[in-house]
Amino acid sequence: MIGRWLAATVAVGMSVLAGPTWAQSTLRMALTTDASGLGLAGSPQPAHLHRFLVHDQLFALDSAGHARPQMVETHQTSADGLEHRITLRDGLFFHDGQAVRAADAVASIDRWMRYTQNAQPLASATAALDIVDEQTFTIRLSRPFALVAELLANRTASAVFVRPERVERRPPGAGLNDTIGSGPFMVSPPDMPTGRSPAASRSAQPRLTYLRNPNYRPRSDAQDGLAGGKHALLDRVELLAFAVPADAVAALRAGEVDVIEQVPLDQVRVLEQDRHIRMMELNPAGFMIQLHFNHAQPPFDRVEARQALLHIIDQQEVGRAIGVRTSEQIPYCPAFYFCGKRWESSRGAQGLRDVNVDRARELLRAAGYSGQPVVLINSADISVVNATAQVLVENFRRAGLNVDLRNHNWVTAMQHRSRRGPVDQDGWSLAIELAQSINQDSPLNNLRLGCAFRLPDRLCDQPMEDQRRAWWEESDPVARQEILHRLHARAYEVLPYIIAAQFRTLTAHRTDIEGLRATTVPVFWGVTKR
Repeated sequence: MIGRWLAATVAVGMSVLAGPTWAQSTLRMALTTDASGLGLAGSPQPAHLHRFLVHDQLFALDSAGHARPQMVETHQTSADGLEHRITLRDGLFFHDGQAVRAADAVASIDRWMRYTQNAQPLASATAALDIVDEQTFTIRLSRPFALVAELLANRTASAVFVRPERVERRPPGAGLNDTIGSGPFMVSPPDMPTGRSPAASRSAQPRLTYLRNPNYRPRSDAQDGLAGGKHALLDRVELLAFAVPADAVAALRAGEVDVIEQVPLDQVRVLEQDRHIRMMELNPAGFMIQLHFNHAQPPFDRVEARQALLHIIDQQEVGRAIGVRTSEQIPYCPAFYFCGKRWESSRGAQGLRDVNVDRARELLRAAGYSGQPVVLINSADISVVNATAQVLVENFRRAGLNVDLRNHNWVTAMQHRSRRGPVDQDGWSLAIELAQSINQDSPLNNLRLGCAFRLPDRLCDQPMEDQRRAWWEESDPVARQEILHRLHARAYEVLPYIIAAQFRTLTAHRTDIEGLRATTVPVFWGVTKR
């Protein structure tokens, strides 16, 4: 998506050029992805980091998960809640020197609504986007939607960022220039030398390079989560790709990189013993391991078969199997919207704490299961997924399931999952996914069912869909929370998927880096390097 600039930047980053030593205000973050991931096609991680560095948001989420104005100066809502009048703050400029206008914000919201699944709840309720003047626009709704600011503050990879109108109005096939933003950092010119690191052995790592935007005007309020003043104190940020995670750890210990966003689980103790390294939880809620069903094929087209698996999964056992230390485990979490997050609920929860094989067998019999093959798709090249698959298969077989474990790499596993037929025609029954809290921590982005898209392998449950809509239309926070609890209880009745475990990962950084906070998305405003 970054296009020709990206190819040039990666080419420069891979060359070992004679030049100045590393600047004191350069921060280097190691990404555990191969070079193809920097092309933003193989992995969403670099794209996500890129957008939060280069772009700005109209609203941003604070540490408590509440939406606060970011590019916005004032946000006024009509008495009936159907019109939102939004005025941009002064001093906003794109990196090419053009002022940010209401027309740019409207074009960005319009494109986001057209092509982003997460935007559909607001898109379906929007009657019009109108430009009032150079800095003011309105969102007119056709029906209630109480979470306009919250959805505009979305922090997932599909968040809405403000880009120039001329960029956003391009047709889909023309591609999207994602390099011109108005954020605190900007893309480095591709012809700028990268210099040479103190240890040349790994200085040729592919990299994306960003420079501090000298014209960025931060808000005056204090930073709080992703909201507040974005003070860029570093001159330069570089994202480096490491295909082998152990190489990233070695580079951190050697001082060739300053930060690793996600420390490999088997390297935690090694880094803890290094006095030059500190560990922290950048994402306090962490990740969830999800077991997904093919709802269109037996036996998991029957809810009793799905519920049976609740009683043969022990989340602590899964946590131990994947190598997560007790301090980073969530010992028991039944919350579809993540434990420790704003929308946590346990209403209707069953199982997941202790294994009860007898209860599982009883439910399987009620589902009419009699030993038919059950195909579990395993992405064996992802260590966390593979370890989960091994422990789950053992318990499933104890309960009488005839499990056929299919080991693939991640790409092949996704291809296998796209097949719609029964297992004797190379179909599938179960699949394991790794989900990050940032992408699934509210009804706006989680428990989206297959009703609207008519996907044959996904559950369609209209009562859940109705409760999700009632949740985002309800303006009273107390009533909205009760709707969420009812939605959560219904999810346990019909079971779209199972939460096999929730765990946190650690970020590691060298001791001369200060100011990193638990922002969930790695951001580098307010960060210094001594």
